[in-house]
Amino acid sequence: MLLAFDVGNTNITLGLYRQEALLHIWRLQTVHQRTSDEYGLMVRQFLEQSGHGLDAITGVIVASVVPALTRTMSELVERSLGKRAMVVGPGIKTGMPILYDPPKDVGADRIVNAVAAYKRHGTACIIVDFGTATTFDSVTERGEYAGGAICPGIGISMEALFLRAAKLPKVDVSKPRSVVGRNTVESMQAGIYYGYVGLVDGLVRRMKQEMRVEPVRVIATGGLASLVATDSETIETVDDALTLEGLRLIHQMNLS
Repeated sequence: MLLAFDVGNTNITLGLYRQEALLHIWRLQTVHQRTSDEYGLMVRQFLEQSGHGLDAITGVIVASVVPALTRTMSELVERSLGKRAMVVGPGIKTGMPILYDPPKDVGADRIVNAVAAYKRHGTACIIVDFGTATTFDSVTERGEYAGGAICPGIGISMEALFLRAAKLPKVDVSKPRSVVGRNTVESMQAGIYYGYVGLVDGLVRRMKQEMRVEPVRVIATGGLASLVATDSETIETVDDALTLEGLRLIHQMNLS
């Protein structure tokens, strides 16, 4: 079985695969101070609770946008699983030409998402990933990673309002009853929620204009993808396991 690690700035997502079947998904909070032994204990508990032992793992792949934790995850795999982790980065085959300048500057998660989206849809596509940052990635009809856009994530924006405006409270990100808020909390939620719906649709439309091809599939992933997709006019598909699927595909490519 394959164990896939998607290490983000806010969360670490783990996926357990048996061949092409995704059996389990687990999420951990990203904590830089945790040691490889501490993370290893958590991974061991996840596997045991799902009825699988450490010896069931035959391969491990890691995509990380947190350099300090890339080494931690590699040590975790070596100490707890007795394996050598495949780490997505320079030298790893992805099957996708990178048109970014320089290619090494593209976040591993963005390439992994692009590989999975193109494999699943086989056409030009735009991937919107709602993480700590919200990223927009363009894949050409020939399966090339063309680039994209990065903006602050929804959580970061909400946190900034709370920290920088003395009279504004800390509120949850959720869809308000109306765009016209009747109190401070609803007004903040309206601005963040509908503001991001507008941001997503505006950027996607502009990217489609520049791509100048049809069709262009728009796929969303990440924590708040399902919420924003409720009112988005451009998001066509929500795929919560997109990154994990990309990791599985890249691992498979690099076995030979």
